[in-house]
Amino acid sequence: MNYYNEIKNKLINNEINRKIKNYSIKKSDLDTYYNVGKLLLEAGNQYGEGIIKEYSRNLTNDLGTGYSQRNLRNMRQFYKVSQKWQTLSAKLSWSHYCEILWFDENKFQYYVRIAELNNLSIRQLRERIKSKEYERLPESTKNKIMNQDKSNVVDFVKNPIMIKNSNMYNIFSEKVLQKLILEDIENFLDELGTGFTFIKSEYPIKLDNRYNYIDLLLYNIKYKCYVVVELKVTKLKKEHTGQIMTYMNYIDKNMKTIEESDTVGIIICKQDNKYVIKYCSDDRIIAREYELV
Repeated sequence: MNYYNEIKNKLINNEINRKIKNYSIKKSDLDTYYNVGKLLLEAGNQYGEGIIKEYSRNLTNDLGTGYSQRNLRNMRQFYKVSQKWQTLSAKLSWSHYCEILWFDENKFQYYVRIAELNNLSIRQLRERIKSKEYERLPESTKNKIMNQDKSNVVDFVKNPIMIKNSNMYNIFSEKVLQKLILEDIENFLDELGTGFTFIKSEYPIKLDNRYNYIDLLLYNIKYKCYVVVELKVTKLKKEHTGQIMTYMNYIDKNMKTIEESDTVGIIICKQDNKYVIKYCSDDRIIAREYELV
């Protein structure tokens, strides 16, 4: 079999399809690079790894730029990934896949899922990878991804949560932390996961004859529940869980409808205390550290 001519013909046909059928460019690219990857693997098995260098040089001479050794290796890896995991989405472009092809299975699946759900551009996907978003997920969430288990509202809340400190505040307080979050609320909601929307900061609730104020009140559209967020610039303390539990119960009794799920609570603190959460009586509460960037 003449592997080179077969590869060259497939790439030429793909270029023709790209010019004629713009609406199907993504699928044409993925189908082509899958088949080219298969041929490259077979050619490599027969002629050795050096065939990549030879084919890259010949394709560049015959077809122009775009067929570097790196790109050909990406095509071969794309075929291998497709065979192993079978979790590819036609909604993502070839450029998306080139960013994640060399990750392990769980990390790869996470970024495929998150890019598809959030319609991420290449730039946005790169930013999430650069921020080590996957590495900041809890191990329990990574296991759910691997086992394809159903997720819940707090599974994709990162730890630590990255908060931009654009003004480089030196004196820090809960008010300053709240201000930084509100200055870039979209980024903050992305750090929490999917489906979070902002309702109000300093949300007032009346307990007995006294008003208390929830630092941030959110709502998750996907899971149909309110989310109470409390901000602490200290190490997590047991009284923090008592405070947020009170707020959550208030929301459940006075605002939640029968069609909605129970309110959840997120305490964002300077330093976590695993024993406080371990012995907290309410498993709807989670704690996450913050990090200024």
